[in-house]
Formats: sequence, C-alpha cells, structure tokens
Amino acid sequence: MELKLAGLPILLIYPFLYFMIRDLHIAKRVEDIGYFAGLVGASYMFGRTLTSVFWGVVADRIGRKPVIVFGIASTIVFNTLFGLSTHYWIALSTRFLLGSLNGTLGPIKAYAIEVCRPEHQAIGLSLVGTSWAMGLVIGPAIGGYLAQPAEKYPIFFPVNSFFGRYQYFLPTLCISVLCFVVLVSCIWLPETLHMHALVKQGDQENESFTEHSATDSIEFVEQQISSTTNKNIFKNWPLMSSTILYCIVCFEDMAYSEIFPLWAESDRSYGGLSMSSEDVGQVLAITGASILLYQTFIYPHKVKVLGPINASRVMSILSMMVLSTFPSMAHLSRSSLSIVLTIASTLKANAVITIVTSSFILQNNSVTQDQRGTANGLANTLMSFSKALAPAGAGVIFTWAQKRQHSFLFPGDQMVFLFGHYRVYRIHLDIQAIFSRDGAIAFKLINHPAV
Repeated sequence: MELKLAGLPILLIYPFLYFMIRDLHIAKRVEDIGYFAGLVGASYMFGRTLTSVFWGVVADRIGRKPVIVFGIASTIVFNTLFGLSTHYWIALSTRFLLGSLNGTLGPIKAYAIEVCRPEHQAIGLSLVGTSWAMGLVIGPAIGGYLAQPAEKYPIFFPVNSFFGRYQYFLPTLCISVLCFVVLVSCIWLPETLHMHALVKQGDQENESFTEHSATDSIEFVEQQISSTTNKNIFKNWPLMSSTILYCIVCFEDMAYSEIFPLWAESDRSYGGLSMSSEDVGQVLAITGASILLYQTFIYPHKVKVLGPINASRVMSILSMMVLSTFPSMAHLSRSSLSIVLTIASTLKANAVITIVTSSFILQNNSVTQDQRGTANGLANTLMSFSKALAPAGAGVIFTWAQKRQHSFLFPGDQMVFLFGHYRVYRIHLDIQAIFSRDGAIAFKLINHPAV
C-alpha cells in the first residue's frame, strides 16, 4: 500500500498535465506545451535525486518505519498544494518538494526483502511491483476522470464553485485523503531493521533464485555475494551493474510516460490521436490492471524458469517490437484505436515492470541487511536523476517533433518513437554487456545453473 502511494503522485498528473499547462498560460504556442510539461515532470524526480541517499542512510540508522511515515505525511501536504496551484512556478516548486521529501521507495524495497524468507523474496518484490501497478490503475483513473470537474460534471461542480476555479484540485484531494488513511494505518506497521540481526548468514542466501541449481553452484553464488557485500557498495559490481540497468530502463520508461499522454492528447494535425484525458486515463488504468495480474500470477513463475536476467532480455525485445507500432496508430479509426492502443500499452508496461522487478531482486540480494537502505537509496538517487532528465528531454523532443510533422524523412511522430526504440535497444545491449563481466559471474549462475 505504501509503494502504491509512492507511485500515485507521479502517475496522477499525466492524464491532465497537458491541459493544466495550457490553462496556466505559460506556453505561448501549442507546440511549447510539451516543453513546460516536461519540466514539471522532471521537478519531482530532480527533488528525489537530491535526497534519496539521505533517506536511505536515515532508514539504515533509525529504521524503515519513520522514513515511510514522514514520506507519506509530506505527500499529503505538497500533493494538496499542487492541486491548488494557480501559477506555473507554484506547480513546479510543489512537485520538487514533493519529490525531495518523499523518501519511501528505497525503505519499502528493503522492507519487502526483510519481511520475506529467502525462498519468498521473488514473490515479495513482485508484490512491490503489484503495489506500483495498483498506483498505475488508481492514479491515472483519478486524474483522468476527476480533473476539470466543472466541465465534465457541471451538475455537481458549477463553474463558479471552488472546484470550478481550481480545476485540478479534486484528483489531488482524493489522493491526499487516501494517503491520510494509510498514514493512520502505519501505526500498526512493524519495524524490520533489526529483525534479522542474528541471522545475517541467512540474509545472504539466494534460494529463491537457485532452487533448480546444483549444490556447488549455490555455494559459489553465496561465496561471491559474501565476498562483495563486505566491501564499499561502490565496489560491489553485482549491485552497481543491476543499478545501472535499473536507471537505464527507468529513463526510457519515464520518457515514454511523459510523451505518451502528450502524444495521445495532441491534435491529429500534429501527429497525435486527439484523445481526451478520460480516454488516456482509461488506457493507463487498464494497463495498470494488467500489471497487477501479471505481477501476481505470471512474473514469479517466469523468474523461476528464466531467471531475472533472461526474463529481462526477453521483455526488452518485446518492448522494441511494440514501440515500432506506435506511429502507425494515428491512421486507425476511432473504434479500433482504443483497443489497439490499450493492447500495445499493456505489453509495453509489462515488459518494463519485468526488468524493473528483476533489478530489485538483484540489487537487494547483492548486499547485507545493514547496507540495504543505503544501497536502495543510491539506486533511487541514480534512478531519480535519470527520471529527472527523461521528462525534460522527452518534452523537448516532443516539442521539436511537433514542429516537423511534414518532413519527408521520419516525420515528427516517427522521430519520437524512433528515439524510444533506440533507448530500449540500448537496454537490451546493456543487459548482455553488464552481466557478462567476471564480477557478475554469480548472477550468471543464477540464470544458467550448473546441472
């Protein structure tokens, strides 16, 4: 539930961000909306970049629970203020503060590992992904259906009412109320920092990945991990390699998350699909529901059969194939567009969540418990930095692409997704290159155990 709340403020704004930037009158031309929307999306991740390591260290010192509680409380305050923004710079600053004070992601991933036995860690981290998927369902749905209520539901929300003046306050208010309920429930949340202090040896086992491995392979994996986890985390190659993969895929996914609603809601004359915020919210909600089912029933079995690395390779290839179909969707009829777009979005999202969850598993099993908060904080810092660059860069590319719709070679909409196709291709190459190093031989045994 706490991770779902960590994802809600990020995903909430995308169905209506295009219209919010338009109504704030900061963009002088329609083509410039994507640029300013990208800065708002980047501000949250830039704030989280600056503070993730700090929150990880705090979680290792005083516990996971205090950091989680403080992060949820800060979400209530600044998410509410974002909905009341009447100027662009207020919206930008509240998103920045929301990201910098919400340090829950790293402690939650460490928490998920610590409450599970080694053989159940893959399921535990897949549930972390499932919680994120619940945020994917709830966030876009709330943002898409409750933004601009005076236009959509004038009977209940007159134009001259409070919600008519603050058109984007209602969805943020709903999220803040949900956060308050979860904040109260945290009273009964147990602390896990010292839960396994007497069983550090068990903390280094990888039975969840190596049930099908021979005994000598299992022992070798444990020796490799124990020899690296006692070093500085920057010299821990299994940790750093999985973190690099995590950052690359998060960069690509954040750029896609920024561009997708902007492209879908822009006019067809600019290469878009002319969809409404409700349509985009519905596509994203169905996508999130599919991730919920995938993470619960399919991913744990897939990772047992293929291992986290091979599963990531397969899904990166699938993601490249799906991205190549997006530009041609602008030529589909209205009746078939929503169906095709939903299917493509579902496949793309499940490919990303496979790689991300596999990275979680590799990261948390490459360090001991007393380093998990710091390791996850480091991963979140680098990830947040990549996600901060992604929306700003994606907004610039989207704005540039909309100005070259009539180019002979690769018109605008094709250039946008050609860039995304290239990023996923780089992910596929990096998965092979990163884990081919000698320092990652333990992870290679996980995916190719000796028999």
